[in-house]
Amino acid sequence: MTHPVLKKALETWGEEPQMLMVVEEMAELAKEILKNINRKKDNIDAIVEETADVEIMLEQLKENYRIDQKVAAYKADKIKLIELRLNDWIKNHTA
Repeated sequence: MTHPVLKKALETWGEEPQMLMVVEEMAELAKEILKNINRKKDNIDAIVEETADVEIMLEQLKENYRIDQKVAAYKADKIKLIELRLNDWIKNHTA
């Protein structure tokens, strides 16, 4: 369930501006991850901040499109698939 403050932000600032903010926050997180990997930069605090921002905006995205339950179900299915692939990989790559 979406936090009431996040619902209010979506209602106050509007759907389109908030959906654009989702994209902006994801880009900022991607930038910080790339800095960490490519430049070997110690920017974990920035990654933490941007991850929190992305999670907040994803909650608004799910609220905006009313897809929370669909996302949860799809995510559960994907995790099961990852588990199957992981088990298969381990089976084929360990002696």
